[in-house]
Parts: sequence; structure tokens; C-alpha cells
Amino acid sequence: MAIAFDALDAYVQAQMQHLNIPDASLAVVEGDTITYHRGYGLARPGGEAPAAIVGGSVAVLVVRDGQLPTGAEECVAEAGGRAFLVGDGLDQALEELDGCLKEVWTLEWSGPWSPPAVAAVLIPSLRPADVVLTPATPDGRDLAPHLALGLERPLLAGVSSARSGRTTQDTHGGRSLTVTTTSGPIVATMMPGVRSVPTSKPVAPLRHPVDTEGRHTVSPSTADGPGGTRRSPELVAIHPPDASTMDLSEATSILGGGAGLGGADDYELLARVAEALGASVGATRVVTDQGTLGHERQIGTTGVVVNPDRYVAFGISGAVQHTAGLGSPDLVVSVNTDSHAPMMAIADLALTADAPAVLRALARALGLEVADASA
Repeated sequence: MAIAFDALDAYVQAQMQHLNIPDASLAVVEGDTITYHRGYGLARPGGEAPAAIVGGSVAVLVVRDGQLPTGAEECVAEAGGRAFLVGDGLDQALEELDGCLKEVWTLEWSGPWSPPAVAAVLIPSLRPADVVLTPATPDGRDLAPHLALGLERPLLAGVSSARSGRTTQDTHGGRSLTVTTTSGPIVATMMPGVRSVPTSKPVAPLRHPVDTEGRHTVSPSTADGPGGTRRSPELVAIHPPDASTMDLSEATSILGGGAGLGGADDYELLARVAEALGASVGATRVVTDQGTLGHERQIGTTGVVVNPDRYVAFGISGAVQHTAGLGSPDLVVSVNTDSHAPMMAIADLALTADAPAVLRALARALGLEVADASA
């Protein structure tokens, strides 16, 4: 009976894809003679076809002029040694990853950098991966949303670890841990500096060039995206971070309030003064426990650890739990009626005065409307 080898090939490949079988070998024997044989699956380096990504995790690294992004090695370690490098100067970047990689996919990219276009090219290769991980760098943060959109999966930003079904995220300056359970594939950005990188003897990884032509070039005016041809993004404006809402750990100037500042009206005035000065508002635990400010504004070892350039403390005594979370500000100003308070001792400028009165005087000097203290 004649065997329809084309149909047999199609059946084998369909079953491999359905069952996630990476490679297979088929032989048809008639009597003592092999009448048909064929291998299926992933090509090794030097083969004719690039290997597909099958399940698991993969780190996507944007390479610029041979330079890896910050946190690249951590992402690769988190992805189990599997990485997808896209950009220019990939050979140089691969040398820096010696000992980290087990398997790598590479895509040389020349011409204008366009995250939507890059994502459109990467998505077919990345679709089988359970976890797509990028460092939380400017390039990683730009690319990850486009990957999540094209792959139709959730984006988890700023994680400290990412596994299939579970991610973790450090919050409140590393003082608490948020665990998220996921029910399907995800895209995640990983914060640099959150995990160690195992060291091992350098071993040449399996390398799979994705583009057989060696390069993908994108026109400056258009880029092929998931929905077809689209315009490249244009820079419209650059907005500085809003000091009133930004993460306190990233603030460069902070006005802090303690129990000696007063009530809710004084903290409302503190917020307006901070806004006028381009500063953020912080507080001690006593203030946040009272509900005057949220706990995300609490500075200290049990709250947010900060490291501003300038810190002005209104009515803060300076308990060690608070001062231990201040970092090393270039300038510390303390306003307190108690000249012997610990905060006064560490201040570069210590004002022995009533904190609410000094705050109101500062507000008036800034041209802000201030209610009468006796009202």
C-alpha cells in the first residue's frame, strides 16, 4: 500500500505543535529497507532554520551599540538562561553574557528604533512563551506595552521575580512584598538590582538568528505594526514628574511633617507649599497612623526609605525609626520648639521655633493665601 508521505509529514508536525514536542525523528521501514526518513524540530547552530521558542520564560533585551540594558543578566537568570536580543552590536553584547545564557535568539535591527515595529516582528516568535520578561529600563518600558498588546496578555510592571503563574513585587522601599497569582501567559518588566545572578563556567549557548537576511530595516516614516502600516511615534512633549504624586522614594526634595506640625489644615498648607517649591510631602508614622496622610507618605524603616537632596522637617522629633529611613540628604532643615530633639542635632540648619508658624510665614513668602491661625 502506498504511503502518502506529505500527509504523514503534516500529521507529525501538527501533533508536535499540539503537544509542544520540540523535536522528533520519523522512519518508515519496509522489510529490511528504510523507505522514508525525516527529522523534525529545532535546528542547532549552523542549521538552516531558526528554532522556535517553546513555553517557559524568555528575557527580551534591547541592545544599543553593543551595550546591554541595566539588569540584563538578572532578567536572563530569571528566565532560566533564555534570552531574545534585538538591536545592533549583538556579538559584543553576547560576550558580556558569558556564563548566563543557555539559549539565545538574535535579531539585528538597523534604522530608526520604533517599539511598535519591533514588537510586531518579535510577537510571532514570542507567542509560545509563558513569560516574556524585559528589564524595567526606558527601552524595556517602551517595548513591553506593545508586546503585551500584540500578545493579548496582561503587563505586570516593576516585578522582582516572574514565574509562570506567580510574580512578586517589592513595595514601600523593599519593606513589603506583593505576590500576584496569574492564570495565563504574561509580559513583565523587572526592576534591576532585585536578585542575584548565578555564576558558572562560560558555555557557548544555542544561538538562533531569527532573520535569515541578518537585518530588519524600518523606514523613518512608517512602521509595520500588528494592524498594518502605521506612523512612527512623534515626541509631542516631555512632562516632568509630578512631585505630589510621584513615588516618595524617588523624590529629590521633601517637606516632612510630624506630630508637632498640627492638624489637617496645617498638612493641607504643607502640601500647597510643597507644590509651590516642587517638593513632595512626607510624614512620620504618628501622622499616617492618625490618617492625616496615607501610609505611602510615611518615611522610615517601617515606611518608605528615601534619599532626597533636600529634606525640611516641620515638627519632627527625629525618632531613630524615622531618621534611619532618610538616606543621606545634602541639606537637612529642622523646625522644632525643642532645641534638643534628635532631628535638630542632625540638621544642617536648626530653627527653634513653632513649626506651624514658620510654615505659614513660608507660605506667605511664596505668595500663597494663608488662613488666620486663630480662625
